[in-house]
Amino acid sequence: MKIQIQNLFLVLAGAGVLTMPVVVQAQLSFTTNSGAITITGYAGGGAVVIPAATNGYPVTSIAYGAFQASVLTSVTIPGSVTSIGDDAFYICTNLTEVTISNGVTSIGISSFANCSRLTGVAIPASVTSIGVNVFAGCTSLTNISVDASSPAYSSLSGVLFDKAQATLVQFPGGLGGSYTIPNGVTGIGYGAFVETSLTSATIPGSVTSIGDYAFQYSRLTSVTISNGVTGIGFEMFYDCTSLTSVTIPNSVTNIGYEAFDLSGLTSVSIPGSVISIGQSAFQSTALTNVTIGNGVTSIGGLAFAGTSLTGVTIPATVTSIGFGAFQYSGLTNVTIPASVTSIGQAAFYDCTGLTSAYFNGNAPPDDGTAFLFTPATVYYLSSTTGWGSTFGSRPTQLLTTTPPPALGMSTYGSQPAVFFPTATGTNFVLQITTNLANGPWVTVSNGVPISGIIITNPPAAAFFRLH
Repeated sequence: MKIQIQNLFLVLAGAGVLTMPVVVQAQLSFTTNSGAITITGYAGGGAVVIPAATNGYPVTSIAYGAFQASVLTSVTIPGSVTSIGDDAFYICTNLTEVTISNGVTSIGISSFANCSRLTGVAIPASVTSIGVNVFAGCTSLTNISVDASSPAYSSLSGVLFDKAQATLVQFPGGLGGSYTIPNGVTGIGYGAFVETSLTSATIPGSVTSIGDYAFQYSRLTSVTISNGVTGIGFEMFYDCTSLTSVTIPNSVTNIGYEAFDLSGLTSVSIPGSVISIGQSAFQSTALTNVTIGNGVTSIGGLAFAGTSLTGVTIPATVTSIGFGAFQYSGLTNVTIPASVTSIGQAAFYDCTGLTSAYFNGNAPPDDGTAFLFTPATVYYLSSTTGWGSTFGSRPTQLLTTTPPPALGMSTYGSQPAVFFPTATGTNFVLQITTNLANGPWVTVSNGVPISGIIITNPPAAAFFRLH
């Protein structure tokens, strides 16, 4: 049964001219089921007092989105109500005061999210369940208090914790400045710092888990993650536009999806403890420098897509590079270790500055897109197999090391030498480096040889390329 009740809520006169409460023309929509009322909608504003009963039936719950985006300024929820539904007061931007009476047992997901004028809230002892993001985006909220007799939750300096203060549940969005999570806390809840004014955070070594979205959209400029944290969750620092650098401790083994998808990050060091870098983990950031530790086995799809990286060292532990992992990035050269057996679609797509790609191993399976719309030449070693005239849509070229037995001539006169046979009358440029990953490449011969090029006294472990 669905009924509408008019003139239900009372609003005190704000100007002080009237001495009696005045009644607003408001509408409350609800359903009745098994002798109990669930509020499903509301039209009106002002200071709202929800009755404990009406029409002889108790009001026991507030449904999903019942007051969403309404213009009420305060609300009193009676003890007859046991559950506040998900998004119940979502985006009530005029709401400044909430009274939750003892009797309420559950507060749903995002139930007060984006109530940007809410300054404080008290959680009664009866509440045993609080959904994630319950106060996310409450940018004026500075204090969440909890009844001391609560069996499930507690408060410390205005921050909401579980009873044992092992998990930080929600940080008030209006608390800015620096915050050090107390030592002994082992977990940070899902979205605990979403859209907060916090500028600096210190995470102690006691924390072993950080929930997804933990610091999403916050104003962080710096964060210290102590050794002990094992995982960086899904979109953990997503769109923290003021965060420019972060140090990942040696205890971290995985970095989640879009964990550092933010525009301000310029430098990051990924320790050897990290096994997996998730999809889009560093996508669209301002990264110019990244160190990937020896231990990473997979680089997820879009992991560094759209970054400003000009160079990257991929360790010899990596076996797979995901789809679009470095697409649209600023790479100018890249070395693929012999351990890589899989390169995803468009892995280096449209890297317009990428002129050289060096492979130290056999050719991975090629779908023709890895280097599409790049100017790269793909270089490979004579000791490897599977190479054709193109790879990833780009031309390939043999890269030889000294001494190259296939080319003959280990000496010239009394001097060590390398001989490169070439076609008669063809212009060749021969370059040499001792650092295959980062160069520089030095031109040692530039002209039209008669039958080949001889290099005397080549450096040990030198690499050559012919153009």
